[in-house]
Amino acid sequence: MKKKVLFVCIHNSARSQMAEAFLKQLGGEKYEVESAGLEPGELSQLVVESMKEIGIDISQNKTKSVFDFYKQDKKYDYVITVCDAASGERCPIFPGATQRIHWSFDDPGALIGSHEEKLSKVRIIREEVLRKVEDFIKEND
Repeated sequence: MKKKVLFVCIHNSARSQMAEAFLKQLGGEKYEVESAGLEPGELSQLVVESMKEIGIDISQNKTKSVFDFYKQDKKYDYVITVCDAASGERCPIFPGATQRIHWSFDDPGALIGSHEEKLSKVRIIREEVLRKVEDFIKEND
């Protein structure tokens, strides 16, 4: 049976979208994966661009509300919050999770600088998310 995983962050625009895409790609048939946010925002174009660089197209993804999933009474084996440490207290707790995990990543939406400087930082966050997803798969196989 597939393990159900929900990635949650504040806006569902960057970190949770990357984590969802990586687990879908690397976890194959073992996981049913979704992502959502506390306050769904706009999909980060920097994240779309950085994912496209490594062959993953998330440009058609929609941001989703964690409260919609809650109202649908969805249950998950793992709920993984991916907020940064400063936003950790705002990261929602999702009832109906067998296991809650927190991974702290910098917020791509808070980056400053030129487009290229921000994209460079997003690539670093992307690689951190990828490593955590790879570790999660190894630990749960």
